[in-house]
Amino acid sequence: MSVDTYVERARTRVRTEREALEAKRTAFERFDRRVRSISTDPTPVASTGAAVTGTEHRVRSAGDARCRDVRRAFEETVRPHSLDDVEGSGDESLLETVRSELTESIALALSPATDASFSPQLKRTVVAETAARRNEVKALEGALAREAAHLSDAADAVDAVVERLAALDETPLTALGFGALETRHETLDELRSRCADLARRRQEFLNGTTSNGAEAAVAHRRLPPYLYRDFPVDHPVLSTVATLDATCDDCQRAVRRHLVRRV
Repeated sequence: MSVDTYVERARTRVRTEREALEAKRTAFERFDRRVRSISTDPTPVASTGAAVTGTEHRVRSAGDARCRDVRRAFEETVRPHSLDDVEGSGDESLLETVRSELTESIALALSPATDASFSPQLKRTVVAETAARRNEVKALEGALAREAAHLSDAADAVDAVVERLAALDETPLTALGFGALETRHETLDELRSRCADLARRRQEFLNGTTSNGAEAAVAHRRLPPYLYRDFPVDHPVLSTVATLDATCDDCQRAVRRHLVRRV
Protein backbone atom coordinates (compact mmCIF):
# COMPACT_ATOMS: atom_id res chain seq x y z
CA MET A 1 0.00 0.00 0.00
CA SER A 2 1.39 3.39 -0.99
CA VAL A 3 0.40 6.51 0.95
CA ASP A 4 1.85 9.88 -0.06
CA THR A 5 3.07 11.99 2.84
CA TYR A 6 4.68 15.43 3.09
CA VAL A 7 6.42 15.06 6.43
CA GLU A 8 9.86 14.10 5.11
CA ARG A 9 9.76 16.93 2.60
CA ALA A 10 8.88 19.28 5.45
CA ARG A 11 11.83 18.02 7.48
CA THR A 12 14.18 18.72 4.58
CA ARG A 13 12.76 22.22 4.21
CA VAL A 14 13.25 22.96 7.91
CA ARG A 15 16.86 21.73 7.83
CA THR A 16 17.60 24.04 4.89
CA GLU A 17 15.98 27.03 6.56
CA ARG A 18 17.80 26.45 9.85
CA GLU A 19 21.10 26.55 7.99
CA ALA A 20 20.07 29.79 6.27
CA LEU A 21 19.05 31.38 9.57
CA GLU A 22 22.33 30.44 11.21
CA ALA A 23 24.17 32.12 8.35
CA LYS A 24 21.96 35.21 8.62
CA ARG A 25 22.48 35.49 12.38
CA THR A 26 26.24 35.25 11.83
CA ALA A 27 25.96 37.98 9.18
CA PHE A 28 24.20 40.31 11.64
CA GLU A 29 26.92 39.60 14.21
CA ARG A 30 29.65 40.48 11.68
CA PHE A 31 27.78 43.64 10.67
CA ASP A 32 27.44 44.63 14.33
CA ARG A 33 31.19 44.26 14.91
CA ARG A 34 32.02 46.34 11.85
CA VAL A 35 29.60 49.13 12.81
CA ARG A 36 30.98 49.24 16.35
CA SER A 37 34.49 49.64 14.93
CA ILE A 38 33.57 52.78 12.96
CA SER A 39 34.47 55.94 14.85
CA THR A 40 32.05 58.82 15.36
CA ASP A 41 34.73 61.27 16.50
CA PRO A 42 34.46 64.60 14.64
CA THR A 43 37.35 66.18 12.78
CA PRO A 44 38.96 68.94 14.97
CA VAL A 45 37.59 72.41 14.24
CA ALA A 46 39.99 75.12 13.10
CA SER A 47 39.89 78.60 14.71
CA THR A 48 40.02 80.90 11.68
CA GLY A 49 37.03 81.73 9.57
CA ALA A 50 38.71 80.60 6.38
CA ALA A 51 39.70 77.35 7.99
CA VAL A 52 36.23 76.74 9.40
CA THR A 53 34.76 76.29 5.96
CA GLY A 54 37.41 73.76 5.05
CA THR A 55 37.00 71.97 8.37
CA GLU A 56 33.24 71.80 7.95
CA HIS A 57 33.83 70.27 4.55
CA ARG A 58 36.26 67.74 6.03
CA VAL A 59 33.79 66.88 8.83
CA ARG A 60 31.00 66.38 6.32
CA SER A 61 33.26 64.32 4.08
CA ALA A 62 34.37 62.20 7.03
CA GLY A 63 30.73 61.69 8.03
CA ASP A 64 29.83 60.72 4.49
CA ALA A 65 32.76 58.30 4.36
CA ARG A 66 31.68 56.65 7.61
CA CYS A 67 28.09 56.28 6.37
CA ARG A 68 29.54 54.75 3.23
CA ASP A 69 31.53 52.35 5.42
CA VAL A 70 28.31 51.29 7.15
CA ARG A 71 26.57 50.76 3.82
CA ARG A 72 29.49 48.71 2.57
CA ALA A 73 29.54 46.64 5.75
CA PHE A 74 25.83 45.92 5.37
CA GLU A 75 26.21 45.04 1.71
CA GLU A 76 29.03 42.60 2.44
CA THR A 77 27.43 40.89 5.45
CA VAL A 78 23.64 41.04 5.79
CA ARG A 79 22.43 41.87 2.30
CA PRO A 80 23.22 38.55 0.56
CA HIS A 81 21.23 36.65 3.20
CA SER A 82 18.36 39.13 3.07
CA LEU A 83 18.00 38.73 -0.70
CA ASP A 84 17.94 34.96 -0.28
CA ASP A 85 14.79 35.30 1.84
CA VAL A 86 12.52 36.61 -0.90
CA GLU A 87 12.23 35.31 -4.43
CA GLY A 88 12.73 38.00 -7.04
CA SER A 89 14.43 40.42 -4.63
CA GLY A 90 17.68 40.51 -6.59
CA ASP A 91 16.72 43.85 -8.16
CA GLU A 92 16.21 45.47 -4.75
CA SER A 93 18.54 48.41 -4.11
CA LEU A 94 20.96 48.41 -1.19
CA LEU A 95 19.02 51.08 0.71
CA GLU A 96 15.75 49.23 0.11
CA THR A 97 17.32 46.20 1.76
CA VAL A 98 18.55 48.37 4.65
CA ARG A 99 14.99 49.67 5.01
CA SER A 100 13.49 46.16 5.07
CA GLU A 101 16.07 44.68 7.44
CA LEU A 102 16.60 47.68 9.74
CA THR A 103 14.32 50.73 9.48
CA GLU A 104 13.33 53.43 7.02
CA SER A 105 14.90 56.12 9.21
CA ILE A 106 18.24 54.29 9.23
CA ALA A 107 18.12 53.85 5.45
CA LEU A 108 17.41 57.57 5.08
CA ALA A 109 20.23 58.56 7.45
CA LEU A 110 22.73 56.35 5.61
CA SER A 111 21.66 57.48 2.16
CA PRO A 112 24.31 59.36 0.15
CA ALA A 113 21.54 61.73 -0.90
CA THR A 114 21.27 63.19 2.63
CA ASP A 115 23.68 65.37 4.61
CA ALA A 116 23.49 63.19 7.72
CA SER A 117 26.79 62.33 9.38
CA PHE A 118 27.59 59.14 11.25
CA SER A 119 26.82 60.61 14.67
CA PRO A 120 26.96 58.75 18.00
CA GLN A 121 23.15 58.73 18.01
CA LEU A 122 22.98 57.17 14.55
CA LYS A 123 25.57 54.57 15.55
CA ARG A 124 23.58 53.66 18.67
CA THR A 125 20.42 53.38 16.58
CA VAL A 126 22.05 51.07 14.02
CA VAL A 127 23.59 48.89 16.75
CA ALA A 128 20.28 48.68 18.65
CA GLU A 129 18.25 47.78 15.56
CA THR A 130 20.85 45.20 14.55
CA ALA A 131 20.59 43.62 17.99
CA ALA A 132 16.80 43.54 17.70
CA ARG A 133 16.98 41.82 14.31
CA ARG A 134 19.54 39.34 15.63
CA ASN A 135 17.21 38.50 18.53
CA GLU A 136 14.34 37.95 16.10
CA VAL A 137 16.49 35.54 14.09
CA LYS A 138 17.46 33.70 17.29
CA ALA A 139 13.80 33.36 18.26
CA LEU A 140 12.99 32.01 14.80
CA GLU A 141 15.90 29.57 15.07
CA GLY A 142 14.44 28.34 18.36
CA ALA A 143 11.00 27.92 16.80
CA LEU A 144 12.46 25.96 13.90
CA ALA A 145 14.38 23.72 16.29
CA ARG A 146 11.08 22.88 17.96
CA GLU A 147 9.42 22.39 14.56
CA ALA A 148 12.22 19.99 13.60
CA ALA A 149 11.70 17.97 16.79
CA HIS A 150 7.94 17.92 16.27
CA LEU A 151 8.34 16.78 12.66
CA SER A 152 10.69 14.00 13.78
CA ASP A 153 8.05 12.71 16.20
CA ALA A 154 5.36 13.08 13.55
CA ALA A 155 7.47 11.16 11.03
CA ASP A 156 7.84 8.27 13.49
CA ALA A 157 4.08 8.22 14.12
CA VAL A 158 3.27 8.39 10.40
CA ASP A 159 5.76 5.64 9.54
CA ALA A 160 4.25 3.37 12.20
CA VAL A 161 0.74 3.82 10.78
CA VAL A 162 1.89 3.36 7.17
CA GLU A 163 3.84 0.20 8.05
CA ARG A 164 0.85 -1.25 9.91
CA LEU A 165 -1.45 -0.51 6.98
CA ALA A 166 1.01 -2.16 4.59
CA ALA A 167 1.18 -5.23 6.82
CA LEU A 168 -2.63 -5.47 6.95
CA ASP A 169 -2.84 -5.10 3.19
CA GLU A 170 -0.72 -8.22 2.71
CA THR A 171 -3.70 -10.38 3.70
CA PRO A 172 -6.73 -9.89 1.42
CA LEU A 173 -10.13 -9.53 3.07
CA THR A 174 -11.40 -12.56 1.16
CA ALA A 175 -8.98 -14.72 3.15
CA LEU A 176 -10.36 -13.59 6.53
CA GLY A 177 -13.14 -15.10 8.55
CA PHE A 178 -15.81 -13.17 10.43
CA GLY A 179 -13.77 -12.87 13.64
CA ALA A 180 -10.62 -11.83 11.76
CA LEU A 181 -12.60 -9.20 9.89
CA GLU A 182 -13.84 -7.77 13.20
CA THR A 183 -10.25 -7.69 14.46
CA ARG A 184 -9.15 -5.94 11.27
CA HIS A 185 -11.85 -3.31 11.79
CA GLU A 186 -10.76 -2.78 15.42
CA THR A 187 -7.12 -2.44 14.33
CA LEU A 188 -8.10 0.22 11.83
CA ASP A 189 -10.00 2.00 14.60
CA GLU A 190 -6.82 2.03 16.66
CA LEU A 191 -4.83 3.44 13.73
CA ARG A 192 -7.40 6.19 13.28
CA SER A 193 -7.06 7.01 16.97
CA ARG A 194 -3.32 7.42 16.43
CA CYS A 195 -4.04 9.79 13.56
CA ALA A 196 -6.43 11.81 15.71
CA ASP A 197 -3.83 11.98 18.49
CA LEU A 198 -1.16 13.19 16.06
CA ALA A 199 -3.52 15.85 14.69
CA ARG A 200 -4.33 16.99 18.24
CA ARG A 201 -0.63 17.26 19.16
CA ARG A 202 0.06 19.19 15.96
CA GLN A 203 -2.69 21.69 16.73
CA GLU A 204 -1.33 22.11 20.26
CA PHE A 205 2.11 22.84 18.83
CA LEU A 206 0.73 25.36 16.33
CA ASN A 207 -1.04 27.17 19.16
CA GLY A 208 2.28 27.62 20.98
CA THR A 209 5.01 30.27 20.91
CA THR A 210 8.80 30.20 21.08
CA SER A 211 10.49 33.14 22.83
CA ASN A 212 14.05 34.40 22.93
CA GLY A 213 13.86 35.80 26.44
CA ALA A 214 11.90 39.04 26.51
CA GLU A 215 13.44 40.32 23.27
CA ALA A 216 11.47 38.43 20.62
CA ALA A 217 8.85 35.71 20.19
CA VAL A 218 7.56 33.62 17.30
CA ALA A 219 4.00 32.31 17.17
CA HIS A 220 4.05 28.81 15.72
CA ARG A 221 1.04 29.62 13.53
CA ARG A 222 3.44 31.76 11.48
CA LEU A 223 5.65 28.80 10.60
CA PRO A 224 3.57 26.91 7.97
CA PRO A 225 3.05 29.87 5.59
CA TYR A 226 6.70 30.86 6.06
CA LEU A 227 8.19 27.39 5.63
CA TYR A 228 5.77 25.60 3.33
CA ARG A 229 4.57 28.31 0.95
CA ASP A 230 5.94 26.35 -2.02
CA PHE A 231 4.29 23.07 -0.97
CA PRO A 232 1.12 21.76 -2.63
CA VAL A 233 -0.49 21.77 0.83
CA ASP A 234 -0.52 24.43 3.57
CA HIS A 235 -0.03 22.03 6.48
CA PRO A 236 2.16 19.01 5.66
CA VAL A 237 1.56 17.15 8.93
CA LEU A 238 -2.19 17.74 9.09
CA SER A 239 -2.60 16.93 5.38
CA THR A 240 -0.68 13.69 5.86
CA VAL A 241 -2.80 12.78 8.87
CA ALA A 242 -5.98 13.50 6.91
CA THR A 243 -4.76 11.26 4.07
CA LEU A 244 -3.95 8.41 6.48
CA ASP A 245 -7.28 8.75 8.27
CA ALA A 246 -9.14 8.71 4.95
CA THR A 247 -7.22 5.59 3.92
CA CYS A 248 -8.16 3.86 7.18
CA ASP A 249 -11.77 4.90 6.70
CA ASP A 250 -11.82 3.42 3.17
CA CYS A 251 -10.35 0.20 4.53
CA GLN A 252 -12.99 0.03 7.26
CA ARG A 253 -15.75 0.48 4.71
CA ALA A 254 -14.36 -2.43 2.74
CA VAL A 255 -14.20 -4.56 5.91
CA ARG A 256 -17.82 -3.72 6.77
CA ARG A 257 -18.97 -4.73 3.30
CA HIS A 258 -17.32 -8.12 3.79
CA LEU A 259 -18.82 -8.45 7.29
CA VAL A 260 -22.31 -7.85 5.90
CA ARG A 261 -21.79 -10.61 3.34
CA ARG A 262 -20.73 -13.07 6.06
CA VAL A 263 -23.84 -12.58 8.20
